[in-house]
Amino acid sequence: MILVTGGTGLVGSHLLVHLCLQNERIRAIYRTESSLEKVKNVFFSYTDDATLFEKIIWFQADITDVPAMIPAFLDVKQVYHCAAFISFNPKDYREMRKVNIHGTAIMVNLAIDAKVEKFCYVSSIAAVGESLTNDLITEETEWNKELDNSGYSITKFGAEMEVWRASQEGVPVILVNPGIILGSGFGDSGSGKLFSQVYQGFPFFTEGITGFVSVKDVVKAMILLMNGRTANERFILVSENKSFKEVLFAIADAFGKKRPSKKIHVWQTAVFWRFSWIVSKITSKEPLLSKYSAKSAHHISYYSSEKLLKTIDFQFEKVENAIHEITKTFPQK
Repeated sequence: MILVTGGTGLVGSHLLVHLCLQNERIRAIYRTESSLEKVKNVFFSYTDDATLFEKIIWFQADITDVPAMIPAFLDVKQVYHCAAFISFNPKDYREMRKVNIHGTAIMVNLAIDAKVEKFCYVSSIAAVGESLTNDLITEETEWNKELDNSGYSITKFGAEMEVWRASQEGVPVILVNPGIILGSGFGDSGSGKLFSQVYQGFPFFTEGITGFVSVKDVVKAMILLMNGRTANERFILVSENKSFKEVLFAIADAFGKKRPSKKIHVWQTAVFWRFSWIVSKITSKEPLLSKYSAKSAHHISYYSSEKLLKTIDFQFEKVENAIHEITKTFPQK
């Protein structure tokens, strides 16, 4: 039996499709019935076979609820821990610590007790160190707690520490650190917002550079690493380092829409995130732009996936090809 957390998210839902296609026995964690509809849509983007989705044993629970999670580990041999709370809003920091660090600690403890054969954790390049000299960032780049790290980065790094603890207590682990993940089915969150905004005529762009990867590549790499002999290692998963300008232009071209034409400068985002913060304090609504979102829009980082390519036989999909594939199934509103 394979246990998947975060099965209703971007990585988790695509992972479930690939595992089902391999006829694996799967138990997947979910919290609400409504969240399952998006997963069904992801399945139908791969196949018309309605029975594929029915192969999954759905288990309703919160990963931070220990008594509820104990039965989920019955007969489990492998764990794919994809669940996470993603936010760059400082007010969500406590909840991120609860889900990302405390929730992962619970998963690790239960995996140790259940003597699972292997445990895969989906982290992020946000938990990898930064290069101060614009060199390629690798798995060996040290995390610097003295930097102005976002709450999300801090909690993902903290979660990794919990997973490494599992490796010290007899559970072989794999950690993956994907770049910005491009995938279908979630146009209202994560990278899906890039597609939604461009489709709706969003006119702005920035020239920050970071790593991008397709969700299909993320789940394929995870499965290969889990089924191979490699253990107790972490891997950056980045197909290409691209500027946001390049990616937004590629999305616009794939949709046949007008390219964003207004470059936003650092000082403009600095002003806007502060204004958004003040407005959110007055209205109690989510800020349109956070300090860390503004920072990442201009930040330049180059990531290397050389370690993965030397470990397994793998070829990444080009970012432009992934974008074209996503736009084919994107809801035309």
